[in-house]
Amino acid sequence: MWRALRQLWRVPASRLGFARGRHGRFRDPRFVSFLVQSNRRSVDTQLQDAVLRGRRLAKQALVLAVAAGGVWFVVESAKALSAF
Repeated sequence: MWRALRQLWRVPASRLGFARGRHGRFRDPRFVSFLVQSNRRSVDTQLQDAVLRGRRLAKQALVLAVAAGGVWFVVESAKALSAF
């Protein structure tokens, strides 16, 4: 388990989708130009950006829930200690 956590720690944030890549909105402009030249459907970058925003919001919600849980734990511990 520790090995998996260490490996996850080393993965760059851009690979996990938490940080934007260097290319901005389009991940690789050469790939987009290839799709345009080969008459394929355009890539829906709006959906991909929405997924990344959703992941970021989920991460922030998780951090907020952990912080709220920590505050609740401290408050309940203080109440229990004051009873004695």
